[in-house]
This record gives sequence, C-alpha cells and structure tokens, in this order.
Amino acid sequence: MRVLDLTDAPVPVTVNGIAIAPEAIAAEAQNHPVPKGNRPAWAWKAAARALVLREVLLQEARARRIAPGPIELAEGQWETDEEALIRQLLEIAIPAAVVDENELRAIYDAAPERFRGPSLFEAAHILFPAAPDDADGRATARSRAGTVLAELHRDPHRFAALAAEHSACPSRANGGILGQLASGDTVPEFEAALCSMEEGSISATAVESRYGFHLIRLDARVRGEVLPFSTVLPHLREAQEKANWVRASRAYVEELAMRAEVTGIDLAESSTTEARLSA
Repeated sequence: MRVLDLTDAPVPVTVNGIAIAPEAIAAEAQNHPVPKGNRPAWAWKAAARALVLREVLLQEARARRIAPGPIELAEGQWETDEEALIRQLLEIAIPAAVVDENELRAIYDAAPERFRGPSLFEAAHILFPAAPDDADGRATARSRAGTVLAELHRDPHRFAALAAEHSACPSRANGGILGQLASGDTVPEFEAALCSMEEGSISATAVESRYGFHLIRLDARVRGEVLPFSTVLPHLREAQEKANWVRASRAYVEELAMRAEVTGIDLAESSTTEARLSA
C-alpha cells in the first residue's frame, strides 16, 4: 500500500484513484463516538478508514465481476447492492473455518463452572425510580434509598410495609415480592446482586440500574447445574466459528488494503491506534 501525504494542503481521501467525498466521511463519523481522552479528529480518521476499507472491498467485488444478489435481512428490509457485494465477496474469499472439537473440549474442561443452566431466585425489592440521564433525580433516588435501607437494617421485618409505602414497582402491592426469577429475567446489575447475596439477606447497599435504585431481599436461590459438554458443544462451536471468521475476514481486508493505493489517510496508523484503544 502506497500512502501519499502532502503538508501544504489537505490530501483528498482516495482508493485507487476513486475519491471518497468529505461529506460522506463527515456523515460516517457520526457512527464513531470519540473515546474519552481523544480529539474530535479521531472520529474523522475512524470514519475515513471505514469508508476506505468498504471501497477496497467493493472494488475487489467488481473486479471479480460479482453480480449483487441482495437478501432480505428482516421482513421488508433488504440489503443494498453494495452490502450484498461485500457479503458475497467475503463468502467467496473466506473459506469455512474448521473447528477442532478437542480444542473446544479443552475450553470446557478448563472452566466447566462457566457453563451452567439458569439459576432460579425468589426475591423482593423496593424501587426508587430515576431516569439514566437525570443526574438530580438519581441523586435524590439514591438518598431516599439510603434512608429506607437504614430503616430496613434496623428492622428487616418492615420490608413489606416499606415496599408498599416507597416502591415505584407494581410489586409494592405484594410487599415487593417479584416471584420466581430465572437468570436473564432482570437487568445485569440486579442479577449480579442476587448472585452475590446470601439467602435471607437484604442488600448491603442500594443497587443501581437503568431504572433507578433497588433495595433487594433474596429469599431463596437455586444455582443452575453445570451443563454437560454435549449440551454446550453446539454453542461453543458456533462461537469459535464466528471468532475464526472474524479473524480471517479482518486479515483478508487488511491484505486487500495493503495492495491498494490510498491517499489522505494512513491505514497502518489508524489500525495501530484502534488496536491500542481496544486492548
């Protein structure tokens, strides 16, 4: 890949002589939020790199005389011709990954406790609501939750009465009782609290989630059993195939980019920066 750069004037972004409009880069930049600590120019470079790689793929697909065959992604939603060309090129260029079942077995055997069926919980909570973007509301909700939590720690038997008085959840009509919950039924923060608590206990602090703050009582828990390898195998195979495909497709795109004549952006520099940020 030859990268041309001039210091006396902005260099247009091109791929093998095909220009990428600055307006297109500006529009694409909206899809690349700037990581904390980086300048706004980071988004422009990330957008330019994405569009350059897209153009590299489209040029290769056309060079191979691939005819676009869009597929329906969802009911009434179809690929564009360009999306179809890129998908078809990658399907042709990247062979199906071969997954070694022995490697998957080793992954399972190294930590079988990671592969459990759903756990079951019986819990109750008191919800102090606040929108995620309402800083003042969340501060107020946190303060109210702390006050009620102090009352609960003095007298845990008042949980139902305090739920009826303070909770914004419909479960307040039943003393805050949520019934039986399975893994995945609640937001991750709530479930993490349930997994860390002792049965019969009340959360030591208010648990924050997108909904606000929760005071939680865990009444019972049945931890999911470790699943046998035969049950886990299809999921492991699918995950490994996806990971192998991502690595192969990334290598293929980078190889095409190295053969292209690109101006206006240093792909090697952009790739190194993105790798460092994702590490």
